[in-house]
Amino acid sequence: MSWQKTKSGLYRKFTFKNFNESIDFINQVAKLAEINNHHPTIKNEYNIVEVWLITHDQNNSVTEKDEQLSLQIDSLVHSSTSTKAILPKEIKLYADGGSRGNPGPSASGFVLLSMDDQILHCQGEYLGITTNNQAEYQALKFGLEEALRMGAHTVHVYMDSLLVINQMKGIFKVKNRDLWPIHESIKETATRFSHISYTHVPRELNKLADKAVNDTLDAQA
Repeated sequence: MSWQKTKSGLYRKFTFKNFNESIDFINQVAKLAEINNHHPTIKNEYNIVEVWLITHDQNNSVTEKDEQLSLQIDSLVHSSTSTKAILPKEIKLYADGGSRGNPGPSASGFVLLSMDDQILHCQGEYLGITTNNQAEYQALKFGLEEALRMGAHTVHVYMDSLLVINQMKGIFKVKNRDLWPIHESIKETATRFSHISYTHVPRELNKLADKAVNDTLDAQA
């Protein structure tokens, strides 16, 4: 079960093997809550833990704080499983976005690789009608969120969009107001990692992410 928006906030139910595992999970969530100074509502019954996230000082609405904490809580679950535990903590992220029309039908694609270039995750997302820059930024956002879920603490980002790379590095200002929200969201996500770097690469070195974009657009067409 994934997170769902309800009247009481962002909600998810977690199921564990036994009571001890559920209590251990609650304790880890409590530590995250203290670090973020953002405290969820938690209900526990034996091996079932239910969590609600809501921002009370924002008219009891679901905000970016809740979304970010949900990602961190997900990483606790994923990193506790045997398959996720063996995943590397330092990874590469190749991201790309494309719009056929600019604005037009758009998609984002990203690939997560180990430091020895083994593919860990590849994904494309159809975005509907938007711009090329929005698609590029969405690709970076999706990729970082997945890296967070996987429990990575160091991410090396590679994109062929010089605009996005230089804006994330603070070299270029974000002049397009439409990009402000996603730019700020990505900056907030980036703080969840121990280290993150941004590197511009030519398009020919970003073929995997580019393929994910075009495959997604072709499938939609």
